[in-house]
Amino acid sequence: MADILKIFLLIVGGLLIFIAFWLAAEALFPALVERSRDQYRRPWKLTFAGLAMAGPLIGLALLCFKKGNNPLFNIAGIISIGVVLLGGLAGSAGFAKRIGAGLPSPIDDAQPWRRVLRGGIVLTLTYLLPFIGWMGLSIWTLVTGFAALVFAVREAKPTATVPPAPQPPVESKNEPPAIPAAA
Repeated sequence: MADILKIFLLIVGGLLIFIAFWLAAEALFPALVERSRDQYRRPWKLTFAGLAMAGPLIGLALLCFKKGNNPLFNIAGIISIGVVLLGGLAGSAGFAKRIGAGLPSPIDDAQPWRRVLRGGIVLTLTYLLPFIGWMGLSIWTLVTGFAALVFAVREAKPTATVPPAPQPPVESKNEPPAIPAAA
């Protein structure tokens, strides 16, 4: 019984970590998560772009781990894997938000983070499906999340604040037109 409980709690804890990262991303970077959500309109593009972007970083990490004698290479490998994982989690918060938006609630306007919570719960429950969810969907979510984050960051253009041009005074119909003063 203790072994079963240990495995069950490890799985539940792992799924809660996904939800916690998605909620943290929504709380800290709501505009970025919203742009990541918009990227999921084209999931095939995200899949191929994510493989192209994350593949070299994971390959670099594996190459660094292969040179296991040097601790600097191990640190570089951990950083490379960490960038892919954290970027994938932050970007896939947009996917969780997209799923949650499809499950509307009347309190969404007052508490918009609930969309991410609902979508995250549904998404992590899909990870429980043997093999397809464990290895397929969870990895696909991280890979596409990494691409969605990269595209969302690229999409955010810094906007320079330009002061509005002064508007000419509007004359009222009730007031007589102003007569210029003679100099």
